Amino acid sequence: MTTPSWGDQIVIVERRGVPYRMYAERARRVEHLLAFADRWGSRPHVVQGEREVSFAELRRAVAGQAAALADAGLGPRQHVLILGWNSPEWIINFWACLQLGAVPVLANAWCSEVEVAEALELIRPALVLADAHGAAKVPSTARRGPWEPGPAETGPAAATGPGPSDEEQPAAVIFTSGTAGRPKAVLLTHRSLLAGLHMLLHVSRRLPQQVDETSGDVGLHTGPLFHIGGVQTLLRAVTVGGTLVMPTGRFDPGEALMLIERYRISRWSAVPTMVSRLLDHPDVTKRDLRSLRSVTVGGAPVHAELLERIRTGLPGADARVPTGYGLTENGGQATAASGRDTAERPGSSGRPLPCVELRFLTRPGLPDGEILVRSPTQMSGYLGSEESPIDDQGWLHTGDLGHLDEAGHLWITGRSKDLIIRGGENIAPVAVERALTSIPGVADAAVVGVPHAELGEEVMAFVITADDTLTPASLAQSLRGTVASFAVPSRWHLQREPLPTNQTHKVDKQALLALAHATGAGDR
Repeated sequence: MTTPSWGDQIVIVERRGVPYRMYAERARRVEHLLAFADRWGSRPHVVQGEREVSFAELRRAVAGQAAALADAGLGPRQHVLILGWNSPEWIINFWACLQLGAVPVLANAWCSEVEVAEALELIRPALVLADAHGAAKVPSTARRGPWEPGPAETGPAAATGPGPSDEEQPAAVIFTSGTAGRPKAVLLTHRSLLAGLHMLLHVSRRLPQQVDETSGDVGLHTGPLFHIGGVQTLLRAVTVGGTLVMPTGRFDPGEALMLIERYRISRWSAVPTMVSRLLDHPDVTKRDLRSLRSVTVGGAPVHAELLERIRTGLPGADARVPTGYGLTENGGQATAASGRDTAERPGSSGRPLPCVELRFLTRPGLPDGEILVRSPTQMSGYLGSEESPIDDQGWLHTGDLGHLDEAGHLWITGRSKDLIIRGGENIAPVAVERALTSIPGVADAAVVGVPHAELGEEVMAFVITADDTLTPASLAQSLRGTVASFAVPSRWHLQREPLPTNQTHKVDKQALLALAHATGAGDR
């Protein structure tokens, strides 16, 4: 199989009457990326514990598993539920489904039995592929396929199924994180996934023709493979010959430090909570971390204090802390910032990627508008639902608030769904959180709205501090003049332990609301 062409010329392509910016020369099918594995041969592709899978072994294992799944009756365009933790088997099954032209549906490994049953009812898969942990949640009535790869083929194989060339065909279904309600099944096409990969390789000067057999980096992958960031990481690694080192279980900062030192990790993508906990670990000064050149921080607001801690705590990553903005419905990143951008504009989410367009929808009573995104990466829709945040002009209504500065950098200033409405005034929690974390002695903060008999809601702040001199009164005084008077929290909870996080390591605001209720909404 010949590898696809990857150009840098952008043209306008209409899809259902909507003009999208797209690359003229581009890959059309995700499974075709497997051909790049032949360039890297015996180079390690996946490392987990004592296990190591080379690119050549990946090719053989995928071909063998695709044959086994075909024998089980799997064919093109059929849905396959993949339910499991990060592992080489997960990766092999993902590629094997694509090799057959099937559509992998990436279930959240933390799902309960009820949520698994709901997902099965929604997608009605031809097969379920689950590891031992996931299999215990799958109803006995579901038709299961083999999780362990079938016998490895002697060499790489082309796609077993007919594999239509239409890039608008479904490639994968990924569930949203569910932080704003029940998870939704986001349907992404081959065009969606490949356009995102193409843009990121373009801006990082890593297009296939720009790398050679001596290229390649070693990345620490601590996020779930079943999220959009995990999928983009897999696609990138196969294309540019990257090695993925994965922890053996849940994220542990001590293990992460050991892996960085042992495998000379050069890049790491993580949410802010993971990075903060790694920097808090006592071994951070005992390990040789000089190989770590790039730390990509995303998935939650990134405060200037954390960026400064990264630069001082991870000296090899000094001024190389790229970040960005995106969401599952957009197929991943919409903006990206280089290390230099982040150093000069801490807190910014960078500039739009080459094919991404941004607009802002005015919101009454708010200084910034809702961010609208139009990009070839965006979803086709939610599986099983007519609801869509994409309007008839192709603009994705994100629910996030922000603006562009004079240099074209995006600043996220709040989330419309998270707005606190106090006495008719709109308050964006992220703005109050950013102001709190700029106060010396405050390590982290989260802001939520709690019920108030007269005002409707009032602002409550959960603050992590190691400074015993800080009090609710002193914190409130520090905020005055920084945020509007009505945005200064009237309820407080100061603590030493970290904020609770959900399964994606983002701050769990539902847990904070439950704590607020249990403690009588905190101190005044």
